[in-house]
Amino acid sequence: MLWSFMAVVFSGWLYVDASYRGPVWQKWLFQPITLLLLPTLAWEAPNLTASGYLIILGLLSTLIGNTILMVSSKRTLHAISAFFFSHLLYTIAFAKHITLSAYWPLPLALLIVGIAISMMLWPRLQKSRWPIVTYIGITLLMIWVAGEEYIRLGDDYSISLLLGTMLLGTAAGVWLINHYRYPFNAARGITAACYFAGHFLIVRSLYL
Repeated sequence: MLWSFMAVVFSGWLYVDASYRGPVWQKWLFQPITLLLLPTLAWEAPNLTASGYLIILGLLSTLIGNTILMVSSKRTLHAISAFFFSHLLYTIAFAKHITLSAYWPLPLALLIVGIAISMMLWPRLQKSRWPIVTYIGITLLMIWVAGEEYIRLGDDYSISLLLGTMLLGTAAGVWLINHYRYPFNAARGITAACYFAGHFLIVRSLYL
């Protein structure tokens, strides 16, 4: 297990480094390797339950989405569909024992963030508006469900889920803003770092 963790971290670091400043071939090599190692690491988790299998399927779905983007930049909506399915699987996995609390600031804050990002992107989305808004919605729902788990449990497992989903949400927001609204140089590095760390923390929760 230790070697699996080290392999994922090392490959992920090379992938993030390539996204920020490295050669293109390094990103093409270590992005799929990292996204293949993550479900392998998840598969090795002890006492794997139905939630764990859903997380593995979510990782495979995000691998498909990234592969689509690497092969053709014109199929962005197909990739977003794969990312949507990944976040939907994560949401279902986290919601197995969900009991909605009366802690309203979290869903309110997520709703405000979702509206702000959607309004920022809306003029540039054209025919892609509703698919992308739906993707933003499922991402925020995923964070909310993980937040409810943290409110209910407050342990290392739920903290790992919450931080992981928040990082995935950050990666999605930065990527969408960079792709559709305000391109900036640091976007690739930020997206890659948050994306890898988010998935890694979700896989880590299976070991807690």
